Amino acid sequence: MSKAFTRETDSDDDDDVGLPPLPAGGKNYITPKGYAVLRAELFDLMDNERPRMVEIVHWAASNGDRSENGDYHYGKKRLREIDRRIRFLTKRLEIAEVTDPSVHHGSDQVFFGATVTYVDEADVERTITILGIDEADSLKGEVSWISPIARALLKAREGDAVKLVTPVGVQEVEVVSVRYPTASSAAN
Repeated sequence: MSKAFTRETDSDDDDDVGLPPLPAGGKNYITPKGYAVLRAELFDLMDNERPRMVEIVHWAASNGDRSENGDYHYGKKRLREIDRRIRFLTKRLEIAEVTDPSVHHGSDQVFFGATVTYVDEADVERTITILGIDEADSLKGEVSWISPIARALLKAREGDAVKLVTPVGVQEVEVVSVRYPTASSAAN
């Protein structure tokens, strides 16, 4: 049977590779800035990217034989990817719980949105920012609030030593400093 007449299922399209699932019963915490970034991406996909790709697919389909039409096949594949990302972003934004970390500005206790500097047993100092799973970027020193280091640090205070469970065993880390953005920088 020709591939053109087979039904593709959407069951695998709901999973967006690269992002961890939310913990069972957990909330999808996100900063106002992270929420704005995801929302902007969603609207760009719906208002710009998808209509442009629909136009390309329509043009490619009008060229005749679709069996060897690379523009048509690539366009259809890209449309599925865009639609999958739109569904994912829509679901995540619907359940997002926007939490402004600037309300803790001046506090020395670690909560969501904190930038924490800590020292491990080998005297290596690291600085991380605890953010939502949809906005954390490890290349920028950002970790999700469900990561092992974030879970170990949450609710600790400056000067506290906490235990971090790692694949090689339990390690003790000491909180050196805790910072939060100011209300004006959190809005940007």
